[in-house]
Amino acid sequence: MDTNTKLIFSTVFTSFLTFQLLFYFISFWFSAKVSPGFNSLSFEKKIEWNSRVGSTCHSLVVGLFGLYILIFDEVAKADPLWGDSSLVKVNISIASGYLISDLLILILYWKVIGDKYFIIHHCTALYAYHFVLGDGVLAYIGNFRLLAELSSPFVNQRWFFEALKYPKFSKANVINGVLMTAVFFIVRIVSIPPFYGYIYSVFGTEAYIRLGFLIQFSWIFTCAILDGMNVMWMIKITKGCIKVISLLRQEKAKSSLQNGKLD
Repeated sequence: MDTNTKLIFSTVFTSFLTFQLLFYFISFWFSAKVSPGFNSLSFEKKIEWNSRVGSTCHSLVVGLFGLYILIFDEVAKADPLWGDSSLVKVNISIASGYLISDLLILILYWKVIGDKYFIIHHCTALYAYHFVLGDGVLAYIGNFRLLAELSSPFVNQRWFFEALKYPKFSKANVINGVLMTAVFFIVRIVSIPPFYGYIYSVFGTEAYIRLGFLIQFSWIFTCAILDGMNVMWMIKITKGCIKVISLLRQEKAKSSLQNGKLD
């Protein structure tokens, strides 16, 4: 086993172990310290809470690291198809370790947090990542896709507020909801046209042909699945955001009317 392969396996294993420890031990202790309401949650809520703490930590690590790589890693930028970046491999190894850990947790606690869409998402992402880690191709593309994780902390925070029974119209809840919708749209939806535009621009080139049919097909197929799910989630998030804003306006109008009568 060469040094590069050892680095990948050790990073994946360390990431897997870290997120397992986070789920089973660290989150219980940390959450009870920072949020008094955590102890009053049901067992089922605590399981999902700990799962989402892991999701948030993973998203911040790989999302911010991915942003750094996108800006500063010349190896990945110089050749998006064949640039074999060590930094990208580390980032994707961290993501892979998390996905394996989360898949195991989803299966073990299926009745509590099982979701077929997450299974599809995780398995599809792992399949795509193995080409980057195993064949050293599409490093820039793989890292670019990881930037989508920057929206997850806001999605998880919405759930935390709901679990702690924060009022829907509380300032924190509304601000997080708007930010969640905006960030999700920017990192998961706005990126779709230029991404497929890039695929079109390299289609048929020598570098693209060298990838081989399996990688070509897998690249486009897996991204299409993930983007289809992103569009589906975006529609749901947008509907929820519009509903909350509409209700908030109704509440304000109702309050203004009552105040007017009192005057």
